[in-house]
Amino acid sequence: MVTESAASPNGYVQPVIDVQALAELLDGEYAEVRDLVRTNLTTYAGVLEEAEQLGFDEFRERVRELVVEMAATGQTGMGFPKEYGGGGDIGASIAAFETLAFGDLSVLVKVGVQFGLFGGAILHLGTKRHHEAYLPRLITGELMGCFAMTETGHGSNVQALGTVARYDADSQEFVITTGGDQARKDYIGNAARHAELAVVFAQLEVGGEHQGVHAFVVPVRVGGEVAPGVRIEDDGRKMGLNGVDNGRIWFDGVRVPREALLNKFADVTPEGVYQSPIDNPGRRFFTMLGTLVQGRVSVAGGAVNASKVALTIATKYADRRRQFEAASDGEEQVLLDYGMHQRRLLPLIARTYALHFAQDVLRTQLHEVFSGDVDDEHARRELEARAAGTKALGTWHATRTIQECREACGGAGYLAVNRFAALKADSDVFATFEGDNHVLLQLVAKGLLTHYASEFESMDQLGMVRYVTNLAVETVIEKTSAHKLLERVRDLLPGGDEWDQEAGLFDSEYQLAMLRYREEHMLAGAARRLKRGMDQKVHPGVVFSRVQDHVIAVAHAHVERLVLEAFVDKMRQLPDGDNKVALGLLCDLFALSTIEADRAWFMEHGRLTLQRSKAIRREVNDLCRKVRPLAADFVDAWNIPPQLLRSPDLVG
Repeated sequence: MVTESAASPNGYVQPVIDVQALAELLDGEYAEVRDLVRTNLTTYAGVLEEAEQLGFDEFRERVRELVVEMAATGQTGMGFPKEYGGGGDIGASIAAFETLAFGDLSVLVKVGVQFGLFGGAILHLGTKRHHEAYLPRLITGELMGCFAMTETGHGSNVQALGTVARYDADSQEFVITTGGDQARKDYIGNAARHAELAVVFAQLEVGGEHQGVHAFVVPVRVGGEVAPGVRIEDDGRKMGLNGVDNGRIWFDGVRVPREALLNKFADVTPEGVYQSPIDNPGRRFFTMLGTLVQGRVSVAGGAVNASKVALTIATKYADRRRQFEAASDGEEQVLLDYGMHQRRLLPLIARTYALHFAQDVLRTQLHEVFSGDVDDEHARRELEARAAGTKALGTWHATRTIQECREACGGAGYLAVNRFAALKADSDVFATFEGDNHVLLQLVAKGLLTHYASEFESMDQLGMVRYVTNLAVETVIEKTSAHKLLERVRDLLPGGDEWDQEAGLFDSEYQLAMLRYREEHMLAGAARRLKRGMDQKVHPGVVFSRVQDHVIAVAHAHVERLVLEAFVDKMRQLPDGDNKVALGLLCDLFALSTIEADRAWFMEHGRLTLQRSKAIRREVNDLCRKVRPLAADFVDAWNIPPQLLRSPDLVG
């Protein structure tokens, strides 16, 4: 830890970080919740070794035991209503889940399946009869369940699921049937061993009419044995997360009572009449899935915290490991003093802080929408898009960061005791579950291109193409521009050498304007390409396929802009002092390294001159040198219990 400010010849004064104060800032309003989780993680830190020592089946059982023991502390039930034994605080439940990612990720995912997916579906899609029947035992872990949505043939395309639930009015039952192996439920966590119940997503048929995908509570085990009409197969060993019992499920005419339908948004009368308060089938489907956005918010936060573990180990190692004589005194140099090593790790620390603050914004929005503080359809759609985009960027960041940190620790990083093996294997699937990242970014782009129009819920890809085609490109920009930047950006970024010399690289308005300009230019370009293809009478599906890379790029640019805005907004709220100065270095490093990473685009579009581009590269290097003495404090402020880092030869 830096103990005193140091002034350089150019007048720069190195800040002194108050690590405790920074840790409190990062924990925010949920400090008590996070401390409870840290205490539990420390108590059960031995699971990190057990993951390597126990057999396949034994480790699954150990993970289940830990989930139940943690549930007894109240840690996992914070998002459920108090009347059923929960904590009544959705924001707290997300904070608890995020913090749990400091530990074994099989435990994290098992918690997510049981309380987030299975429990969340019961809570958000069911009504009082389901809440009373299941939530009290579900919250304690006594009743284990699974979330049976994904099928072998359809993962991201939920509307095309093949499982069918036909209503039999004579018996007042639903008959659940798997329509072939492509319709089997697959990769379902908790299914292979522990689930008694499944929330099954199936195509509802009532009176010969198809009503789309709905959710049903279906017993899959009775007294520990697989239920009649149900077939379960173990998915077996996976790349990681082998403490989670993923499995496949088939249903052969399984009958469940009419009350098994999770009926918050639709119901079937005893006589077989379908009823729903939402007339539009597309909107009804989108509303049902939208209630499960909590899963994406959770995965995003978990990925960011897994990155923190990797960066803490790699930074501490780099701050003590010496290699090669680079100074005149003959002593070998500390790794973190090398410019390339700084380049490898420090921008990742900056991006992790940026994503942390973006997650704070997302968590708050989720809490407001689901607690009823904000009752606005537009806000709900924006939340869903923001959750999708943050999940995509956060999980890709984790994959990249963990790999870079492993390499930065050399051969030692390859040893299991140093955590990278498990972190890499267990977090890799984060980019896939709760939605493939590229598909999620398409959802983000659809919102941008249509401004969450009233038709948004019923629009598929082809509908989006047709909708955009019917608008003037200027209208697309006007509708989607949160900052009305068309003129402001031109004023801020006129281009040319004179502007290059005058604009301040460390002005947050300049940094934001650059990212906003990129986003809106890409958005206009995607809209023009969509319109051009349709004007040429090309099939909408072909048009979308040709423009898909532009659509994904627009969404990525949009979310990066949101992440920077979250960091800048947080900075503006902080009181003056050394911690604000230190975080300002990270904020600048994140902003400029983001621009640097895409400087080819900015140069192609006249936003960066050659001189300016070189200046940004120099400033990123300089910022790395300034952050270097603070790096250990920045990772210490994440407050990861030492028992969870393991890595005795790396962290000391």
